[in-house]
Parts: sequence; C-alpha cells; structure tokens
Amino acid sequence: MEQRIGYARVSTSDQNPDLQRDALRQAGCDDVYEETASGKSADRPQLAECLRRLRRGDTLVVWKLDRLGRSLSDLVQIADRLRAAGVYIELLQPRVVFDDSTMGKAMYAMFGMFAEMERDLIRERTRAGLAAARARGRAGGRKPKLTEAQIKEINEMVDAQKLPIGRIAELYGVSRTTIYKVAPIGRPEPKRQN
Repeated sequence: MEQRIGYARVSTSDQNPDLQRDALRQAGCDDVYEETASGKSADRPQLAECLRRLRRGDTLVVWKLDRLGRSLSDLVQIADRLRAAGVYIELLQPRVVFDDSTMGKAMYAMFGMFAEMERDLIRERTRAGLAAARARGRAGGRKPKLTEAQIKEINEMVDAQKLPIGRIAELYGVSRTTIYKVAPIGRPEPKRQN
C-alpha cells in the first residue's frame, strides 16, 4: 500500500512546527516525522527514520524544499536516494511533485544542474579566497610543526648522536617520523646505556 509520509523540520526550539504539521496532515500524510534541528547539523534522526520507512511507490511530503536538506547538494543526494528507491517527493510550498511524469523528471534534472552549479561556485569561491590569501602573503595548508631554527637544532642533535631519536621527538613534541623527515636519513640511533 502506497503511503504519504510527511517530514517537518524547524531550525530552533523557538519555532513552532504546527503550520508544517497541519499542512502535511491536510495533504493526506499518514504519519509526520518532526525534527527540531539546525539545517547545518548533520544529525537528523527523524529524517533518517523517515527515509528508512519509505518504500517504492510512497511519497515523501515536505512543506518546503529547504526543510529537507542543509544544502542543494544534500538535497540532491536525498532526492537521488529516494528516486533510486522509487519514492516520490512532493513539496507543498510551492506545489511541486518530483515523480515519473515528464514534469517530475524535468524537475529532477534541473535539481541536478543547480547542485552542480552550487559545487562549481563553492570551488570558485575557495580558489578565489586562497588566491587572495596568497596575495596577502599567507600560505595555505597546515602550519609547520617545527620552525627552521628547530629543524637546525634537531639536525645538530642527530649529527652529534647524543640522544636517541625518540627522546629528540619528545623534546620537540613531535613524532619520531617527523624527526626522521627533517633529519638526514641513515643515521643510527646511539646505543643506549643501561
């Protein structure tokens, strides 16, 4: 038996889900899953439970598209998962149905194009931000674990063979691997005195 299952989400506990719940019930939803969570939070247990419950031929009904996902790419991922499972999506505001009709298929296709555009824009903004940071003299990436002066000191210690590599690593708060990376390779550790 095909079901209409609703999903409502409010972003904060201050917001009231009654409007969404009432609209979903009026739209003929058998059950309504409600969530109070930020759209940025990946932890949405009610949505996960709702998606697990849906079967081929069922329809997931939501008040608005932004209630379903955190971003366009998140929405596309959810829509693709539902479409592959034979589940339809119905939006109440504006009234749109993502199904097997010609219009529904066109909506899925547009959805995918917008998600790709969003990814491209994010990539563009990231590149522009990195270029601007480089222009201001800031290098990207992780901050080095050791300064040039520390690397010089480590090399001197390794050359003198006064301390084991493990002890040098402890002194500088890094791993033995880091010491081996910055010090000349092939140096044996000094013999330990008992």
